[in-house]
Amino acid sequence: MPVNGDVFHLDKDQVPTHWYNVLADLPFEVPAPRPPLARDTGTDEARTLRPQLPLSLYRQGTGSGRFVEIPEPVRSEYQRWRPTPLHRATRLERALDTPAHIYFKFEGTSPSGSHKINTALPQAYYYSRSGVREMVTGTGAGQWGTALAMACHPYGMECTVFMVRCSYEQKPYRGTLMRLNGARVIKSPSTLTEVGRAALRENPDAPGSLGIANAEAIEYAATRSAARFSIGSGENHVLLHQTVLGEEALLQLQLAGEFPDVVIAAMGAGSNFAGITFPFYREARTQNPDLRFVAVEPEACPKMTRGTYALDYTDFSGVTPRMKMYTLGHKFAAYHIHAGGLRYHGAAPIVSAMYDNKLVEAAAYAQTRVFEAGRTFAKAEGIVPAPESAHAVAHAVEEAVEARRQRRKRVILFSMSGHGLLDLGAYEQFLSGEMVDSEPSDEEIRTSLGSLP
Repeated sequence: MPVNGDVFHLDKDQVPTHWYNVLADLPFEVPAPRPPLARDTGTDEARTLRPQLPLSLYRQGTGSGRFVEIPEPVRSEYQRWRPTPLHRATRLERALDTPAHIYFKFEGTSPSGSHKINTALPQAYYYSRSGVREMVTGTGAGQWGTALAMACHPYGMECTVFMVRCSYEQKPYRGTLMRLNGARVIKSPSTLTEVGRAALRENPDAPGSLGIANAEAIEYAATRSAARFSIGSGENHVLLHQTVLGEEALLQLQLAGEFPDVVIAAMGAGSNFAGITFPFYREARTQNPDLRFVAVEPEACPKMTRGTYALDYTDFSGVTPRMKMYTLGHKFAAYHIHAGGLRYHGAAPIVSAMYDNKLVEAAAYAQTRVFEAGRTFAKAEGIVPAPESAHAVAHAVEEAVEARRQRRKRVILFSMSGHGLLDLGAYEQFLSGEMVDSEPSDEEIRTSLGSLP
């Protein structure tokens, strides 16, 4: 029931029993992955890459059923902190003098401080059941690496994380959290892999990218028989797991007696965006056919607003299957922005297909504007947003200001995907006036897109 009229809680027995598969309700086919091109031949002969996904996860990502049952051990782990709260941001509404009703789903109450653990737990469960003893991954800002380290620990699995260099240096306590949970954390590019060594030869000061970190993780996992690569965003099964977020928000907005006019989330590869939007996409057909979905990305990595819809690799070295997605090219390396979780070169194939079919919208913001929105939100609501989440805040503020201009009520829902308590160094840089904006030039994007297979 609501607390003080502003916070909407659910009971533990209302944690979803099923994940929602949006593929069952899309009016088009999402293009299937294509094999990687053979090196230097220009043919479709696939390179040898040991399968990384347990069959159970592969089936989840390719199935056509609308719902997938959540295993009871995973649901039990979810119930340690789920359902997460839905807040109405009444103080922010007053600060903006808007007739809009602003709601946010707060995932920062999870053990890892973000939404990433929603998929880390089921992945650890399925990988462990398939005999895997070490999970290897790449992470941008460190939220995914933290979540996976926490998820591996209960199953006695080792966890090795390649963390993007600029985030490794900007957010040292993310690495500390991972190591506290037993993970090995490696700054990427590293000297442990040929991918990393090549990147460092090209640029010894390379800031790194999630594409490079993932490529290093894949190469490293290939050398260890009981290890497998795992990914925290973009893949179909990851988006599926995150729908617990939106399913809870649906029930909580029912408590509030409202249904949104717009749903907003930050956009890296797509897990957070999918988690909050997909269940509302299902229900909008009967409750509000005009419901809008807005993915918010940084101007420094504008894969949806300035990229192209094409087949591309998900990793830097090009050993993964090629996905049809909005991309800046798998060789793209974004500037040193503090929203490290949004620096991935491509958008999830499902989200990309929805964007191409005009079912979702996209917007891009400079980081100073994002941090200004984060400050406004923190002062009003007393919660510090992660830099990634502050992108959603920035667009929610814009929607609320537009509602004020039109003098019309608008129900706004956004995902507060994580707290920013480990990002105070970034906020200090903003407050001191030292933060600068950057975005790729048209020429840089054209050059990067030249790497498309």
